[in-house]
Amino acid sequence: MTVDMSNVLCTRSHEYIIQEGDVLKIGITDFAVEQLGDIVFVELPEVGTAFEKGDIFGTIESVKAASELYLPVSGKIVEINEKVQEDPESINNDCFGDGWLVKVVDFKSDDLNDAMYYDEYKDFLEQEEE
Repeated sequence: MTVDMSNVLCTRSHEYIIQEGDVLKIGITDFAVEQLGDIVFVELPEVGTAFEKGDIFGTIESVKAASELYLPVSGKIVEINEKVQEDPESINNDCFGDGWLVKVVDFKSDDLNDAMYYDEYKDFLEQEEE
């Protein structure tokens, strides 16, 4: 699946947001995938669970480390990607396409103000490395 990267928002904690109408698709960025290495386990919340911005909504484990997942917006989970729970390495193969984690509705648009577009995120990563 090809994603228009100019529409992808990213957070400092390496989650991405893709808005599809009234729904936000949330996942982890290619940088996060690269840092984690081979992903072996994903734990996601129950559909219908509401979270505040910054809440931990799940866990992702790789051969290197376990990391908590932070929801970049306040909202309600309407769908989880069961495929990544059954086949966690699909995140390694296509994190922006089939490797999404959750879909969120009833989000606050203001929560998106802290996110950066993908190009800005790449610049942010370069500055972090310096």
